Amino acid sequence: MKPTLLVMAAGLGSRYGGVKQIDALGAHGETLLDYSTYDAVKSGFGRVVYIIRPDIESDFRERLFDRVARNIDASYVFQTHDSLLTPAQAEASKNRTKPWGTTHAVLCARDVVKEPFAVINADDFYGRGAYEILSGYLSTLDVTSTEYAMVGYRLRNTMSDKGSVSRGVCKVSREGYLTSIKENTKIEFARGAEVVPGDEKDADARKIVSHLEGGDVYLSGDEVVSMNFFGFAPSFFDYLQDYFDRFISINAGEMKAECLLPAAVGESIANGSSTMRVFSTSEKWFGMTYKEDRETVVRNLAEKTASLVYPVKLWEK
Repeated sequence: MKPTLLVMAAGLGSRYGGVKQIDALGAHGETLLDYSTYDAVKSGFGRVVYIIRPDIESDFRERLFDRVARNIDASYVFQTHDSLLTPAQAEASKNRTKPWGTTHAVLCARDVVKEPFAVINADDFYGRGAYEILSGYLSTLDVTSTEYAMVGYRLRNTMSDKGSVSRGVCKVSREGYLTSIKENTKIEFARGAEVVPGDEKDADARKIVSHLEGGDVYLSGDEVVSMNFFGFAPSFFDYLQDYFDRFISINAGEMKAECLLPAAVGESIANGSSTMRVFSTSEKWFGMTYKEDRETVVRNLAEKTASLVYPVKLWEK
């Protein structure tokens, strides 16, 4: 059974300043999602499901979906702030302007995903090697299994020069299983650690700091972090639904609260409901967190095309 790629693409892009999911970056107008989808298909995924907002549907189809759907099995579902809510919960949150986060996003695809699946962010580049790892694992997974997996990245390979990033810092057992995951919402290079043109310093030598509520914590850069590249069986939907129901019963009236997928994963591991293998990769992340990231992403994609990782035109049709 070929796994499905589930893409979370309903974010508002407040730090980026636009709809980054469909920003043209390649020579023929390809978006970052084109490259992610291409990598997934080349790595053995059988189809892709995008989670989007209704207000971007027309542009999404024109700039990405219609050409992808001519080449592979593709579909999309909507995520809105009132998706999956009761009438009372929807009324309590009527003034909310954004959906409820990544757990909510995944649940919005429950009715259309019946096979093992991987989850990714729309604005992150993961590298083909990471897709190959997770595709291989998911292809052997039974739909009722509770033995899930993720691809973990070295923190230093996921940093941005343009500002802070959010990362789930992981603890991994000697046997290679996730034991805990803690969301760090503001990780950045420490002041004074900037790269100066011509300087011999590089990202491996720069100090990294995480700004936590209890104070700043310096990190080595070797930490394993989650980039929301998880692999699940459909069995996980039941747990996610229960987790979200508990969350929304408390937070329906909150305007900024988010139900985050790493937190749901961490709880399920802590209470023994599931296990999660952690596969490591040396792939280097790049993404579209900030508007200033765009130039870097365009350059990196062009370099990969020049080195024949990608064809000049991704899709034949």
